[in-house]
Amino acid sequence: MPDTHISELKPMTDGVVPITVDERLQRLEKARRLMRENGLQAMFLEAGSSLRYYTGIDHWLSERLIAAVIPASGGLIYICPAFEEAKFRQMMSLQGNIDSDHSEVRVWEEDESPYAVVAGIFKDHGIANGPVGVEETVRYFAFDGIRKAAPQVTLTSADPVTIACRAFKSPAEIALIQRAMDITVEVYTYSIAQLREGMSHIELAQNGAAAYKALGGSGGISAQFGASTAYPHGDPKMGVLREGDVVLMDSVGQIEGYHSDISRVVVFGTPTQRQRDVWSLEKEAQAAAFAAAQLGAPCEAVDAAARKVINDAGFGPGYKVPGLPHRTGHGIGLDIHEWHYLVKGNKTPLAPGLCFTNEPMICIYGEFGVRLEDCFYMTDNGPHWFTQPSPSIEQPFVS
Repeated sequence: MPDTHISELKPMTDGVVPITVDERLQRLEKARRLMRENGLQAMFLEAGSSLRYYTGIDHWLSERLIAAVIPASGGLIYICPAFEEAKFRQMMSLQGNIDSDHSEVRVWEEDESPYAVVAGIFKDHGIANGPVGVEETVRYFAFDGIRKAAPQVTLTSADPVTIACRAFKSPAEIALIQRAMDITVEVYTYSIAQLREGMSHIELAQNGAAAYKALGGSGGISAQFGASTAYPHGDPKMGVLREGDVVLMDSVGQIEGYHSDISRVVVFGTPTQRQRDVWSLEKEAQAAAFAAAQLGAPCEAVDAAARKVINDAGFGPGYKVPGLPHRTGHGIGLDIHEWHYLVKGNKTPLAPGLCFTNEPMICIYGEFGVRLEDCFYMTDNGPHWFTQPSPSIEQPFVS
């Protein structure tokens, strides 16, 4: 849309269906079952994506503890500062009072220890020795505070519960990720049309953020030009856009907390044969990864397939540069990077509901880099693209 003005972009949020209370209750029940199967008496979560996953409460992290304990049997117990209780209860209400028949809120005053409150919860709910599963993103000072306040309780990893729940996306989650992807495609289409000589990567990022806002989502574009594109996350010396530059863009958006993640590479001007050849090799590697993503295959097989294409062309070997220096993909959902990872050594079998990025990259220091990234999810019939791969170096998206 080369002549599109930002004011012509319209929200793409009609028909978006948030995760329902019933689905969250099903998640809680699955978590309790997995706790029992793994010998856990409870699970501890801080504010963050896992708390949002199970309860719908989206609260920021600060030095003040806001958390939840989910017993293997019984309702949730929330922990929050006393002066935040009224607002916190409103947030609970907006989410339909998840587990309202059994949940409770315990508060702590500014001159009290929140960890003593957690220890009291363990005592009152018969969690004498644990083990209690701790969600992987809980900060060390919170973990340490609980350990000191309840030294008799064994704290261990909650990964067997949280990963086994969150890695497998429901149809409702896949629909939200799909909408985030669709919006991101439109953000790119608008933003690529705005490329101009002398543009900075900051200006391109601002254009992307404005397009997300106009389309009803949130997110942005990170961009690299020229030799900077050889570094997967850019370098400190990124300059302005010049004729003939490779342009590498990575865009992440959100709808209802669920992420998109798409990368595209174009050339500002006419591509050289070298740029075309490396771009085509990257596209071949991405296609090989997708073809290897078959039900029951280990995650590492997807990485191996992409890496073989790149290595056979004379790059690498392994993680060496020039070549592919990082894993081929990662899980995606409420966090931009989630389990499981498409990387050597990961034997996790591919199964329906798993969602991944597919982003092998060819890095050539001193020249340029090419990363094409689209996401896919596993179905009963194998892998399915969220977005179709780029048709050519001149055409970033399928028309």
